[in-house]
Amino acid sequence: MMNFFAKYQRVLIIIGFLFLVAVLGYLLYFIFIKPTLTGAPLPGQNATSTPPGGKLPNSGKGGPNTPVATTTEGNIPSTGTTPAAIKADGGVTKTPAINDNPTINPTLTANGSGVQYYNQGDGKFYSIDSNGNAITLSDQVFYNVSNVVWAPQKNKAIIEYPDSSKILYNFTTKKQITLPSNWNEFDFSANGSQIVMKSAGVDAENNYLAVANDDGSAAKTIEQIGANADTVYDSWSPNNQTIAMYTKGIDLDRQEVFFVGLNGENFKSTIIEGRGFEPKWSTAGDKLAYSIYSSANNMKPELWTTDAQGDTIGANRRDLGVATWADKCTFVNNTTMYCGVPQSLDAGAGLFPEAAKETTDSLYQINIATGEKKLIAIPDGNYNISNLSVTTDGSSLFFQDSKTKLVHKVLLK
Repeated sequence: MMNFFAKYQRVLIIIGFLFLVAVLGYLLYFIFIKPTLTGAPLPGQNATSTPPGGKLPNSGKGGPNTPVATTTEGNIPSTGTTPAAIKADGGVTKTPAINDNPTINPTLTANGSGVQYYNQGDGKFYSIDSNGNAITLSDQVFYNVSNVVWAPQKNKAIIEYPDSSKILYNFTTKKQITLPSNWNEFDFSANGSQIVMKSAGVDAENNYLAVANDDGSAAKTIEQIGANADTVYDSWSPNNQTIAMYTKGIDLDRQEVFFVGLNGENFKSTIIEGRGFEPKWSTAGDKLAYSIYSSANNMKPELWTTDAQGDTIGANRRDLGVATWADKCTFVNNTTMYCGVPQSLDAGAGLFPEAAKETTDSLYQINIATGEKKLIAIPDGNYNISNLSVTTDGSSLFFQDSKTKLVHKVLLK
């Protein structure tokens, strides 16, 4: 026997090697090639990601990466060969760009029929009317603007620059006022006559939440915020009851939200079931939509709503069952929102705010009173939806694609 193995040792080694190669080849075929042929996801591939051929994933109930598990529309239709509709009908919809250059913070015009924005191409401000005509809001050129904060009346804006300088410009009077460079994160009062901001000092002890007239006069501090600026949210409510909110952690998945008034009022607080708080006021200011993330939802963003006025603060708190950020939404009345909702989301997306600018989104209409959700449109491109606005007659919706910064229009009716 020993002589047999010694005599055929090399042959046996070669046979064993070939057998091992055959086994490894079969395993490679079974793991990688066969799933591709049968349409099953590869190891590590998100089963809800967009498959080849331009088809969108389903939005019905599914695994942990299903973006909107509770939408009333069920599955999102395939876009492979479906022609895009001119008007939003719940399927693939034409969403043409209405401008040619990147914009900053487009918003609805004062008359509610169009959209206005800062054009990064030539440094001017424009409005686009209902007929698609571009009209300059001012002949003045504003070079290298980094951010724009509009007053509710859309007749003036705080314009910010990369060197931290800021001005308030009035498009009606064509006058500008320089604001202190250490003022940051502005929001206007409902009538546009005042602003709330964070005033940064040379050290944390001199960091304050403050208010002033829109021309920078009559500034006064409201609350010392110290090193907690990241948990303070400047957001003047439409009913003028509160000017800001701040959060305090309770545990890993819960925070307490406190409401700050202009005159030191002692408002009720409310508990939210997550972190990453992003608020959005209803048009009347008595309700608040907000997004959070928590371990209960694989750290993906969730959209919630609650009453937020007087003694009703914290009442009627509701999980809307929509996986998106509040910054992707806009209220058109006190109960109806339009939101850009990601077609797919990975676990942990809520932990990274920049993820909100990388998704491909569809448009949903949401009733915060009933929780009803309706798929309005699947844009005919891979757009990341932000800065939504809807015309006052409800005929058109505008959004900015965060990837190109162009403004797109969707016909609603």
